[in-house]
Amino acid sequence: MAETVLNVSLRERLGKGGSRALRREALAPAVVYGKGMETCSLVVDPKALRQALATEAGLNALITLKGDGPFDGQVVILKDMQESPIRRDLLHADFQAIDLKEKILVMVPVQTIGTSVGEKEGGQLQVVRHELEVSCLPTAIPKVIEIDVTALNIGDVVHIEDIPIPEDVELLHDVNFTVLTVVAIMAEEEEVVEGEEEVVAEGVEGEEAAAETSEEE
Repeated sequence: MAETVLNVSLRERLGKGGSRALRREALAPAVVYGKGMETCSLVVDPKALRQALATEAGLNALITLKGDGPFDGQVVILKDMQESPIRRDLLHADFQAIDLKEKILVMVPVQTIGTSVGEKEGGQLQVVRHELEVSCLPTAIPKVIEIDVTALNIGDVVHIEDIPIPEDVELLHDVNFTVLTVVAIMAEEEEVVEGEEEVVAEGVEGEEAAAETSEEE
C-alpha cells in the first residue's frame, strides 16, 4: 500500500477557543496517539489531509507525518474524522501511530460485483453490512472486500464464511454473520398488506365487541 505525507505542526493553544481560532484560519485541531509514544495535539490543514486520503486506500491510507515535533516521520492511520453536518468542514481528526510490522484493526468497505440472478427476476439485493472489520498488517489492508453476487438467487444469503479473502487478512466476525442477501420484493409487499389487513380486522372486531358491551349495559 502506498504511503502519503502530511505536514502538521504542534498545537500550542488548546481548548475550544483555540479550536475556533484555528478554524477561522481554515485549519483544524488534531491528535496523534499510539503505543510507546506521548499523545500530541496537532494542527492540520483540512485540504492537505483530504489530499493525503485521496488514494485507492481511502480512509485507510498510510500517512507519514512531517513537522517539528516527536511525531516527525511517524506512520499513522486516520481513526476518526469529525465534520460539520452541513458544510462538511473538518472539525477534528484523530491519528493512530502504527508499527508496519504489527497487525491492526480497520474497517474495510464491501463492494459487490455484478448483478444477481435474483435481481434480474425481480428481487432486490440488500447489503446488510457495508463495512467489515479486518485484522492484518498495515501494508496488507485491502482496498475493498469484493463479493461476486452474479450467481445469487432470491433467498440466497452470503455469510462471512462465503467471502474469499487473502491469507494474510482475517475477518473479525462470526462465520455465520450475514453480509448480504437477495430478497423477493413482492413477498415483502404482501407481508405489509397482510399486516395492514390484520390491523383493520382487529379494529373492526374491537369496535363490534365494544358495541355489544354497550348494548348489554
